[in-house]
Amino acid sequence: MKEKNNLIALILRGIFLGGITLISMGPLLWIIMSSFKTNEEILSSAFSLPTHFGAEGYLAALKLSPIFQYYGNSLIIAFFSTFGGVLIVAMAAYIIVRVRFRGSQFLLLMFSSSLLIPISALLMPIYIIITRIGLYDSKLGLILVYAALGLPTSLFLLRAHFQSIPREIEEAAYVDGCGFMRTFLTIVLPMVKPGLAAAGVMQFLTSWNEFTFALVLTKSKGVRTLPLALSYFTSQFSFNYTAMFAALVMVILPSIVIYVLLQEQITDSLVAGSVKG
Repeated sequence: MKEKNNLIALILRGIFLGGITLISMGPLLWIIMSSFKTNEEILSSAFSLPTHFGAEGYLAALKLSPIFQYYGNSLIIAFFSTFGGVLIVAMAAYIIVRVRFRGSQFLLLMFSSSLLIPISALLMPIYIIITRIGLYDSKLGLILVYAALGLPTSLFLLRAHFQSIPREIEEAAYVDGCGFMRTFLTIVLPMVKPGLAAAGVMQFLTSWNEFTFALVLTKSKGVRTLPLALSYFTSQFSFNYTAMFAALVMVILPSIVIYVLLQEQITDSLVAGSVKG
């Protein structure tokens, strides 16, 4: 009886995991498959296999839109917003955890409340600020905006990791003659590498996939990011679905690669950050 129950539980678990996998991977596989089909094949049967596997869709995508230029813009903006944002947030999280000062809890409450504000509510204030300081249609403007958008989530993630580090380690470093900055940079920061990796991946994906602020705060090809390249494949009277699906594959591919390469660090970060002290 026990073996029968175990078998039923195993079958149900397999069905559940299979369903989750299908829901997660199905849309991605459908996009990849559609990128090799013609417009006629997509319109006649969206879920059928392509008659042949060719690169016509990818060549059309490169011809219709400046994808490589947008790729460069996205890489620059995502890299600097990730590096600068995570570094600044790491210092802020360490100070909030280790240094007790008047207003620290209020500061933490402000960051907490920012998670409840819809992104759409920030659009107009951010547009006015960026315009008035002269950073409209500039990479620096998008870098600052994206770093600020990822700040609350990264702060709470890194704060949990700093709380898990015993104070005795830092006290021993001070006894050996290390100053505050040296202790932070050479001893404390390497101990939270999983948290830095997780915060960096989340910040990078936010910057890479963001569409609304990139659309509102830019107007020239020299600044616009990769998600905006998809607008080249739709118009009022025609749709190039093959090129659009090919462009989608090129847009989401870096996100998938980065997550696959750093998934172990992200998992370790979630586990380590859940245990305090």
